[in-house]
Amino acid sequence: MSSRPNKMQPPAKRVRLSREQRRRQLLDLAWHLVREEGSDALTLPRLSQEAAVAKPVVYDHFGTRNGLLIALYRDFDARQTEMIDAALAGSGPTLEDRARVIATSYVDCVLAQGREMPGVLAALAGSPELEAVKRDYQLAFIEKCRRALAAFVGRRGIEPAGFWAMLGAANALSDAASTREITAEQAQDELFETIVAMIERSHP
Repeated sequence: MSSRPNKMQPPAKRVRLSREQRRRQLLDLAWHLVREEGSDALTLPRLSQEAAVAKPVVYDHFGTRNGLLIALYRDFDARQTEMIDAALAGSGPTLEDRARVIATSYVDCVLAQGREMPGVLAALAGSPELEAVKRDYQLAFIEKCRRALAAFVGRRGIEPAGFWAMLGAANALSDAASTREITAEQAQDELFETIVAMIERSHP
């Protein structure tokens, strides 16, 4: 019985990614490496290996390991900002609505990143670049909250220290929830109460 020879299949055509698509791929792979192996495993040569691209491609996107880590921090900030903006856009008109949205979305975004973000921050400890990026984000977040809560502030107003205290509480509670010292609901509830109390103190 004769058999027909198998025809050779043409090699799969390699899809060329745009620069933005390649950057997104590299960031996603970097997050995966940090999640699975910790931030110590994250180097530019290792990332190029995981992405199956030449090392110069990765260096062109990030420059240095610190550049990659800062890109991850910016990526986290962008997703957190997007989540909070969307939640505020769909929130109700009351103080309780706004405070609940800020508290819930902040904690949820930190928890969604799992243990990766603390590893990135630890790897960047002492980095002047990170401090500048963090400060820009902190100021933007405080201004976002100031605008979202402006309609409820009383005649006494709220000093900058009040908003910095709120941000400190948000970070501490989210970190405690991520390490399971407290539940996500407890973190959200306590942050909600902190925001409401800050507003209430502004009324004579």
